[in-house]
Amino acid sequence: MENSKQRPLSAFNSDLKLKGFNVFQIEADGSATRVYSRKDFYKICLTTGRSNIHYADRSFETEGTVLFFGNPHIPYSWETLSSTYVGYTCLFSEEFLMASNRSDSLQQSPLFQIGGTPIMNISAGQRDFLNTLFQRMIEEQKSGYSFKDDLIRNYIHLILHEALKMQPSENYHHQKNAANRITSVFLELLERQFPIESADRPLQLKAAQDYAAQLNMHVNYLNRAVKEITGKPTTAHITERVAQEAKALLQHTDWNISEIAYALGFEYPTYFNNFFKRMTGTNPKALRMQDV
Repeated sequence: MENSKQRPLSAFNSDLKLKGFNVFQIEADGSATRVYSRKDFYKICLTTGRSNIHYADRSFETEGTVLFFGNPHIPYSWETLSSTYVGYTCLFSEEFLMASNRSDSLQQSPLFQIGGTPIMNISAGQRDFLNTLFQRMIEEQKSGYSFKDDLIRNYIHLILHEALKMQPSENYHHQKNAANRITSVFLELLERQFPIESADRPLQLKAAQDYAAQLNMHVNYLNRAVKEITGKPTTAHITERVAQEAKALLQHTDWNISEIAYALGFEYPTYFNNFFKRMTGTNPKALRMQDV
């Protein structure tokens, strides 16, 4: 079944999705705040100014020139604090970048993975070199060169390698903080599945394996992190949140029980009835009758 919960793309994003890549210069006056959410594409942003960047469970106040790496699987927002900011933004899909047959997933990179380092402070010399790479990508994007996509991929990989060379070893994955970060991102991702707004748009992430796949990690690793921080396994958080949503739908909608069961990811109403009785001690019909 097609995922009908996907956000509609703007004309800009539709064109970007078709090409798989876009790079442009940014220069603006005044403050701007972006919604805290997952985006549609990977992002590399080189900016000069003062900003608050909220990334997964962390917040960074930046000043000067920074290089930012945005992952479409991790929610973030960007609040501009300075009166002006300038720089470059590169947006691309993993399919575009991996068309050169490189086997490693972007989410395995310390620059994009959960617990990685999404923001780096850039010196004046580094900024000049990176500015040149972004400018060359803009020039190639406008050119009619037959192999410009391959050249642009090479520029992106060069930026990634330059960032990895700058990254101090202590900014690589810290096991001490990893469980907190993973748990926070999991809980945020869980909450984003709700509320269910239409019976025709069923719950997409139903089991711990679904969340692990979305976060690009083994389900056992996710479970260990969540249980370490919360004392409860991943499945317990999912079932409790589904039960909470089931109560809300029974009390505040006129959907029939079969529609609610389908919307919450249950193949048959009987499965939903059994789940609800196990979680609440009563059945869906009895709960709904209490409010009549």
